[in-house]
Amino acid sequence: MSTGIKAFLIAYVLINLAVFAFYGIDKAKAVRNEWRISEKSLMTAALFGAPGALIAMFVFRHKIRKPKFYIGVPVILIAEAALAIFIFTKKAG
Repeated sequence: MSTGIKAFLIAYVLINLAVFAFYGIDKAKAVRNEWRISEKSLMTAALFGAPGALIAMFVFRHKIRKPKFYIGVPVILIAEAALAIFIFTKKAG
């Protein structure tokens, strides 16, 4: 595996951990009736780390009843996966 791919994967994991934490922070704020992170910010974060967002939704039971999230985040994840497959198969071929 090339250094560039390793760096990308490390960055992707770190971004997803950050997105996971972002969703967790919003859930904690919701429980305490504190100021919340906007849905727009949460969805934007999901654009950069859909796996982290989706896992956080289930772990924290957060935003699982809102169609924008239970449909939108998996769609983003599928789009990210399709893009990755396209990029890596194009590069290999």
